Amino acid sequence: MSAQRSPLDGRWHFNHGPIDIVAEAHGDPYAVAAAHDAAWARFGHVLDELVRELPLLRLPVTDKMRPRGVVGQRMWDACAAFSPMFITPMASVAGAVAQELIAFYDRPGIERAWINNGGDIALHLAPGHSARVGVFADIARFDWQDNGILTTDGQFELHAGQPVRGVATSGWRGRSFSLGIADSVTVLAATAAQADAAATVIANAVDVDDGLIRRRPASECKDDSDLGDTPVTVDVPPLAPSQVKSALDTGAICAKVLQKGGLVWAVLIVCQGQFRLVEPLCSKPLQTVLPKTVGSVFA
Repeated sequence: MSAQRSPLDGRWHFNHGPIDIVAEAHGDPYAVAAAHDAAWARFGHVLDELVRELPLLRLPVTDKMRPRGVVGQRMWDACAAFSPMFITPMASVAGAVAQELIAFYDRPGIERAWINNGGDIALHLAPGHSARVGVFADIARFDWQDNGILTTDGQFELHAGQPVRGVATSGWRGRSFSLGIADSVTVLAATAAQADAAATVIANAVDVDDGLIRRRPASECKDDSDLGDTPVTVDVPPLAPSQVKSALDTGAICAKVLQKGGLVWAVLIVCQGQFRLVEPLCSKPLQTVLPKTVGSVFA
């Protein structure tokens, strides 16, 4: 099937196979329309380019072969920063695709824009502008048939002067596999590809030893998974608060190590009604409005 696009209440919906994108931009109407058209023209070729190099993109980044495609190289570079951890370029595919498209909105007349690729977001913010990202508690209870207004459980605001142009979320409830038990790990980073890879790494670290947590080889869940026979989390029962705290503490330590290495700017980790917020390493804190307890982050 070829790429498809359709208008969506002032935004555009781009779809091609597993890639599902919502693009939105504000500013001069002519500049916005031109940016959407340019992003759409590029979008039509992205999936085919990735498929051509898929076997290589499923290999660990420790291997010395690099992809040739622009998006594939971006995926490889984003994940190579976390070596020697086991990670393949596929850990950053959604963020890398979003990052590829957001470049077309960096033009005069565009005040702000974002590409949301299944919850992994690339941003363009012109000087003086900002964007607000919502936090939704417990994605498991989200009703896709509900046509009412979505009420977020928390929000944070990103400003053009901050070093963040990528937001990504990972967790065992998401569409990608996770080795940990986090309902969600949301990462703010310099780029969407970097945020995507970091969210995967931190979510894998949020874990605790409990025999009731169900795991299966990734190959049994999806026969072409890049994780092979690595056990991935398929179900997490209600855990003792002390276990959840331990898992969150481990994830927070991982996040802070990555933060000190310049790989993330801020991180929100959520698991069974508890959360950890790893604030930016700067004098001005992240502007957030968070509930007393939160579940999964929905972007």
